[in-house]
Amino acid sequence: MQTAYTVLILLMLVSVSRLVGRVIALPLPLVQIGAGALLAWPTLGLHVALDPELFLFLFLPPLLFSDGWRMPKREFWRLRGPILTLAVGLVLFTVVGAGYFIHWLLPSIPLPVAFALAAVLSPTDAVAVSAISQNRLPTPLMHMLQGEALMNDASGLVTFKFALAAAVTGVFSLANASLTFVLVAVGGLAVGVALSWLVGRLRSWMIARGWDDPATHVVFMLLLPFAAYVLAERLGASGILSAVAAGMMQSWLDLLPRQTSTRLLNRSVWSLLEFAFNGLIFLLLGLQLPDIIKAVVSHETSLWPTLLYRCLDVVAIFLVLVVLRFVWVQSIWRLSGLLRRWRGKGEMVNVPTARSCWLLTVGGVRGAVTLAGVLSVPMLMAGDAFPERDLLIFIAAGVILLSLVAACIALPLLLRGIEKSPDDKRRSEVRDAWRKTAEAAIHALETEEVTPHDAAQAALAIELKARIMSEYRHQLEVFNDSAEAQALAFQMDLLERRLRLKALRAQRLELYKLSRHHQIGDDVLREVLGELDLSEANLGAVK
Repeated sequence: MQTAYTVLILLMLVSVSRLVGRVIALPLPLVQIGAGALLAWPTLGLHVALDPELFLFLFLPPLLFSDGWRMPKREFWRLRGPILTLAVGLVLFTVVGAGYFIHWLLPSIPLPVAFALAAVLSPTDAVAVSAISQNRLPTPLMHMLQGEALMNDASGLVTFKFALAAAVTGVFSLANASLTFVLVAVGGLAVGVALSWLVGRLRSWMIARGWDDPATHVVFMLLLPFAAYVLAERLGASGILSAVAAGMMQSWLDLLPRQTSTRLLNRSVWSLLEFAFNGLIFLLLGLQLPDIIKAVVSHETSLWPTLLYRCLDVVAIFLVLVVLRFVWVQSIWRLSGLLRRWRGKGEMVNVPTARSCWLLTVGGVRGAVTLAGVLSVPMLMAGDAFPERDLLIFIAAGVILLSLVAACIALPLLLRGIEKSPDDKRRSEVRDAWRKTAEAAIHALETEEVTPHDAAQAALAIELKARIMSEYRHQLEVFNDSAEAQALAFQMDLLERRLRLKALRAQRLELYKLSRHHQIGDDVLREVLGELDLSEANLGAVK
């Protein structure tokens, strides 16, 4: 029962922290870390013991799967060059540079373990950046950070596992590691794509036979990232990349016909799951902070001087990570410009500025994946305690906190004076999509031949077709290219939505009255209320 109570308390804190984050001008991860630390204060004394392997298995697959699902694929492909240089090149650059620096700064940490720490400090968290910047970052930069966060989760954690294996076995060969890295990565991607495709085919087969219960299909989606992770690990491939690939593949398979209800439920469930898991990870970081600090200073005679020196070590490592990232971003952009001129393509349309480089540098916030990875470090190595495990967790936790605080201070300053320009291209694509789909619907209705049994049904069918076609013609007016026509159509649309909303609310009040007077049962109440709620949700926000 104690475990159940702890889980319920943590989930309640995740929800409360979201409300507190709206009042306090701090990013949500910092609020959640503070709440966890407060809960672990000696007077409250909540303690959570974490199994590293269980922590890695429970939290990482669904988060990586969700990131792969949500990533805009077209933008990812267009920015594949910068994203890959950040997600793969920068990770390796960070592992080598920061790894040697950590070993030089803290000789008690063996070099392979220092490389492992540098690798687990490489993954970034685009969700935290979006929360801090309040979606004011230029769209290309935000897409680059999202793509980098998606890919370097995999590359950083795979490199982390290789470095850990080298630390445990004491054997490392660059040639063998490079070949194994490619095989493990390709194998993980193949397993994730294949398993996701098989699940999609299974769902399509079930839907074709009328087995389209949304809850059943959502359960399949919830189990898919764990299945992809476990299967890939059993086959000796990367479970991390397998979960990412399964999510990216599933975003294409999500367009199966006859599953509108499943998609609505699936998105709601995954939004809830992602919010809860991200919040739990940062709460657990806060809960572990007192134990981490005690473990780091437990072998020292003096408390505060030792803690101060360790904090200075964290600051030094964080600054080195920032410098390495800035150097890499500047160098790659300059090299890209030279290559474009050498190939005769001229200068880049959007020439990177110093502000853009600093936005990308400060935007490399560490988050949930870094914490999940470092907490998965084994307790023992060859029967002995893993070298400086507590110090590794302390450094990772400190870097996460510093990166969040630095982003909170620097991003608003860097974004000062920048008004996010409207995405005219996206708006144009939205208008084209609505216009073309409305034209297709009108054409389908025009060619539809109804064979009623009598003249009365024929007249009714013609009236219904005209009514539906008028709604689609109204859509065409709304998305007309003429500004005057759009303004008039939007005014009419707003008035119509207000009237429909008023009518829906009157229906709901009458429904409650019927229930209070026991004229309808609870099952009828739930069914009709669900339809009314869905209709109101479809209206969107009405001002």
